Amino acid sequence: MATLNEKQAKLLLDPNLAVVATIRPDGTAQLTPTWVDWDGEHVLINTAEGRYKPKYLRRDPRVSVFVLDRDDPFNWVSITGTAELTHEGAEEHIHKLSHKYNGRDFDSPKNPQRILVKITPERVNPED
Repeated sequence: MATLNEKQAKLLLDPNLAVVATIRPDGTAQLTPTWVDWDGEHVLINTAEGRYKPKYLRRDPRVSVFVLDRDDPFNWVSITGTAELTHEGAEEHIHKLSHKYNGRDFDSPKNPQRILVKITPERVNPED
């Protein structure tokens, strides 16, 4: 397991968007901009049932996450690892993310079942 230094972790804790790459069944990359978080051990993203991310991650848990500093494009981190999906804590987490990015609770008219994706870092770039 790889670890993030303070500067890298800050990129995930600040309201920067991430680009998440999963693997389609044909082997090509599926890229999605998304909100991101860090719990000190895992990269955290939040998605919902019925979307492609959880479908692809259940088939192949390999994932990459790229976060670019919204104020400094030369400050970035790329993390590759494996994902674990859970419903536990997902609803609370989407509200936490919404407060971070929008300053309010998350409002979803369809109210799909939320999924918390916990990514264990295996490779982090740039290296210390």
